[in-house]
Amino acid sequence: MKDKFFLDTNIIVYSFDAQNPGKQKTAQGLINSALSGAQGVVSYQVVQEFINVAIRKFQKPLSYIDCRMYVEQVLTPLCEIFPDIPFYLSGLNLSEKYHYSFYDSLIIAAALEAKCKTLFSEDFQHDQEIKGLKIVNPFV
Repeated sequence: MKDKFFLDTNIIVYSFDAQNPGKQKTAQGLINSALSGAQGVVSYQVVQEFINVAIRKFQKPLSYIDCRMYVEQVLTPLCEIFPDIPFYLSGLNLSEKYHYSFYDSLIIAAALEAKCKTLFSEDFQHDQEIKGLKIVNPFV
């Protein structure tokens, strides 16, 4: 992949999900591509959501040490987007126009701010385009 792409939290979470080996393999492949090609992006929100899920909701929660290590080694190199007031206003505008929740709209806003061409997620309408950003569910 040459163009920048954004990974939603569900992609990161599925990379740990041995109960869904197909989704796990796809997610791990996207993360590996993101790291090796330096085109993958996440936002502060993805980091926060991942930590919450990993230490509280995984079938076998990650230890704080393992979670810290994953954040440092995988998510930190990918994290480019941090909030400010214009960012939140962009999220509000996207939520109003496209009828996604505010938090989902912040994911879209982050992908747009990072100038990504693709947003990988299973939480949005597959193949929808928003301001030049194509939403792709990699599990279909």
